[in-house]
Amino acid sequence: MRKLLNHLMSGYGALFFIFLYAPVLLVVIYSFNSNPVNVMIWKEFSFDWYINLFGGDTGLSDSTAYVESTDQLLAALKVSLTVAAFATLVSTVLGTSVAVAIARYRFKLQGFYRLLLMVPMVMPDIVLGIALLIFFIGVGMNLGVTSIVIGHCTFLTSYVFIVVSARLAGMNPMIESASADLGASEWQTFRRVTLPLILPGVIGGALLSFIISMDDLVITYFISGVDATTLPVFIMSMIRRGIKPEINAIATMMLMASVLIASAGIYFKSRKA
Repeated sequence: MRKLLNHLMSGYGALFFIFLYAPVLLVVIYSFNSNPVNVMIWKEFSFDWYINLFGGDTGLSDSTAYVESTDQLLAALKVSLTVAAFATLVSTVLGTSVAVAIARYRFKLQGFYRLLLMVPMVMPDIVLGIALLIFFIGVGMNLGVTSIVIGHCTFLTSYVFIVVSARLAGMNPMIESASADLGASEWQTFRRVTLPLILPGVIGGALLSFIISMDDLVITYFISGVDATTLPVFIMSMIRRGIKPEINAIATMMLMASVLIASAGIYFKSRKA
């Protein structure tokens, strides 16, 4: 009976993962489809749309009708990388600092502050996006790269906080006490003892923040200006004008980058000091 139950559970588990990842796999497969008219009808294997993205000549006479401007694509990618880099840096510093403060110090409303750091993670993206838009308009800030960076930091800090807090929870606080007993200042203890021990968690949180920032669409859509279009927003604008073969190629490249960065983040998060 137990063996039968295990087989059934294994079968349901396989069906679940097929249901979850089959659409993603189809995007990857059809990114190599040379059919420029209907991307869902297989014609032959080709790298045409990857070549088109980087301004190459595929030899397809009608492919230019489906190719977005390479300059616009690269500009959107540049904006996404710039935003992700700055947002990751700021959120990593803030998230790590708050995690250490809450884990190592006792003060009033400590639980309330911890709750506030959880809220951006569970708040619907559209609510946060509208709230940030109203805030930026209210303070007279022009929408652009700066507003996107600030907006991303509001929720990325929470992810870093969670990852670093988990790392701190598994760390023996007596090590820091021993450092203080040996005459080290609080800054020396943090720099030479605490930070090296939590560094895998910090790096994991930073990589997770980077990939979330690169993939964010809803919040960025509300707080991005005319001259600051990120790659996800750019892809959405392409879809509005019809599904084009280049979309599958772009989505595949973003998927591969997300998997690599997320894997590195998980590795550093679980790595022992």
